[in-house]
Amino acid sequence: MNKEEIILLDLYHHYASIDALGICLLPSSGSERRYYRIETSGIPVIGVFNDDRKENEAFYSFTNHCLKLGLPVPEILAISEKDPVYLLSDLGDQTLFGFLSEILTNQVDFPEEIKSLYHKVINWLPRFQIEAGKELDYSKCYPRPAFDRQSMMWDLNYFKYYFLKLAKIPFDEQKLEDDFATLTDFLLTAEREYFMYRDFQSRNIMLVGSEPWFIDYQGGRKGPLQYDIASLLYDAKAAIPESIRQELLLYYLNELNKYIKVDRDQFIQLYDGFVLIRILQAMGAYGFRGYYENKPHFLQSIPFAVLNLEYLLVHHRLPPNVPMLTSVLEQIIANPDFRHYQAKENSLGVSVFSFSYKNGIPKDNKGNGGGFTFDCRALPNPGKFDEYKLYTGKDQPVIEFLQKEPSVDEFLNHAFAIVDQSVKKYIERNFSSLVVSFGCTGGQHRSVFCAEALARHIRSKFSVTVELIHLESKNFPV
Repeated sequence: MNKEEIILLDLYHHYASIDALGICLLPSSGSERRYYRIETSGIPVIGVFNDDRKENEAFYSFTNHCLKLGLPVPEILAISEKDPVYLLSDLGDQTLFGFLSEILTNQVDFPEEIKSLYHKVINWLPRFQIEAGKELDYSKCYPRPAFDRQSMMWDLNYFKYYFLKLAKIPFDEQKLEDDFATLTDFLLTAEREYFMYRDFQSRNIMLVGSEPWFIDYQGGRKGPLQYDIASLLYDAKAAIPESIRQELLLYYLNELNKYIKVDRDQFIQLYDGFVLIRILQAMGAYGFRGYYENKPHFLQSIPFAVLNLEYLLVHHRLPPNVPMLTSVLEQIIANPDFRHYQAKENSLGVSVFSFSYKNGIPKDNKGNGGGFTFDCRALPNPGKFDEYKLYTGKDQPVIEFLQKEPSVDEFLNHAFAIVDQSVKKYIERNFSSLVVSFGCTGGQHRSVFCAEALARHIRSKFSVTVELIHLESKNFPV
């Protein structure tokens, strides 16, 4: 057990007056914060370790302010007085991005189910921007109190240094800086008296049941309304069709009009500029994490961002008078290397099975060998109870039964960590297949639940093809 885990478990003990049952590191994201799930005798708790104390202070301040307004954000349960750690209520593992990936895997169209979820998300956005923004303590914002000229130039230079230079895109530095200044001048004409969430995208929206909850707003600051809706709709790997983006933008403007009077023409005139700077900021992040920190899965988002840039250029939606920036973007779009990662990420296929031990462990018919088989028979068995016999691990009663059991969560977190390690290496080494199987006595409840959970997890974290097979499905009750 490492020092962070000991500190978090000690904080939990002081908070709950009892010892936790265990602790597990959650998969890393694009920040330096580390998240742990603390297993308890009741509802699990999330422990956070973040050395950036000023960022922590911003999070505490914003969270308490949002909770007072009834906004759906996690509750802060405890804060350490001496260490940079705190405890949060656990919102689960299902993000909007993960759900989107799961639903769209075998569909071409953007279904009403997803569109309805985006409507729910957008309904909350003006409340964050306007209601929460009114009395927010902007002195707590970090690293800047506002999305001002310096913030914009930071983002643009992030793109320049961590994407353009590391990807070896040629440009005239002075002319590009001049274009950055022109773009910034254009963006600064927008009203900027609202709370700008900053990273309002599908991975930072949790789904609890069918309702959205919101995380990762500690980088928020005073800023324009356009930025957050641009972040949501041009979230690269979410790959929302352009027609749906336009429809959702109009939906947002209608919602916004319930709070303030909006000049739609002026809003839309500036909107594309914020779409552009958001895409460039994201590409800087992909370059920093992918090229500089050598985390290849971040590079897998580049092709999606390139498609978004291509749309802006083809439809003449760039701000005026930025010739060097336009040239740079044209080079990116024309370079087949930036579309290569999309092909590479799809080369790995992960097959996830559920099965019954009565009928034997599934064989790897992909020819690669290896993989993992997890035995779910040590987990609590819903099949022992009459009320669950006609259900499977895909049905809500069984899902709720198993989600309440700390041992199930602990088991899955260990399985996720083991499989994640292989998926990352398999992608790097360009392997074509990985087989993961979950078995239980009948192949109906526990193994199905775990296989479904792993498939969602992989789809939300990696851009690989996931095949989900329930071998006993023909024997499931009808």
